[in-house]
Amino acid sequence: MKPLPRVLLITLLLLGLTACTGHDKETRQMTLRERIGNAYGVHYFSQIEQIQYRFNVKIGEKQISRFWIWEPKLDRVTFKGMNYQEAVTYYRHEIDATASSALKKVDAWFINDNYWLLFPFHIAWDTNLAVEDIGRQNLPLGGGKAKCVVITFPASGGYTPGDVYEIYLNDNSRLLQWVYRHGGSEEPTRVTTWENYRQAGPLVLSLNRQARDESFRLWFTGVGVKLVGVDNWMFTE
Repeated sequence: MKPLPRVLLITLLLLGLTACTGHDKETRQMTLRERIGNAYGVHYFSQIEQIQYRFNVKIGEKQISRFWIWEPKLDRVTFKGMNYQEAVTYYRHEIDATASSALKKVDAWFINDNYWLLFPFHIAWDTNLAVEDIGRQNLPLGGGKAKCVVITFPASGGYTPGDVYEIYLNDNSRLLQWVYRHGGSEEPTRVTTWENYRQAGPLVLSLNRQARDESFRLWFTGVGVKLVGVDNWMFTE
């Protein structure tokens, strides 16, 4: 057998190195996703039949409250909100071009509130998100530094195209703070803490988000999970 020409051999080696580099980056991203998700109990989420929570937010003098029950295995949602006399229950696969504007509005609220509570889980679940570790950076609120990971949503599709989040993690891969940039804007849209961690069954959840001042505060109450095959709710301790 004749030896490979030197130029061809070098080309093949470079292609192999490029493929390995791309694979290593993908592996690092998956490992980082898993590490963040596992810090909150994402590996136990298959045991969750229902999760309920009340989303509360205070912006200036305005306060909003919305109650949700989500059944992830069925992707069925029950909503009770201010100015709604009756509960709204729907399956998320019903949200298409023919859905009413009222139902689409409720579903947009659901996605918003769900991500505020379960964002670390969505990092692990959604492989369409770009995940980049940019090392230790100054915390946006207060002093000190922490590992910063940039999460970028796809440029099109969904309710949040192009949104960017900079999340700051402690040594246990749990969020300390985050910066939200709507549509990837240069100016931060929202900067808050992630605090008041509590256990809800096998899940770990942060219940409070506080901005730099009192102009914005977001918190969750009545948070509980119901496990598959179990009748009783397990509420946050």
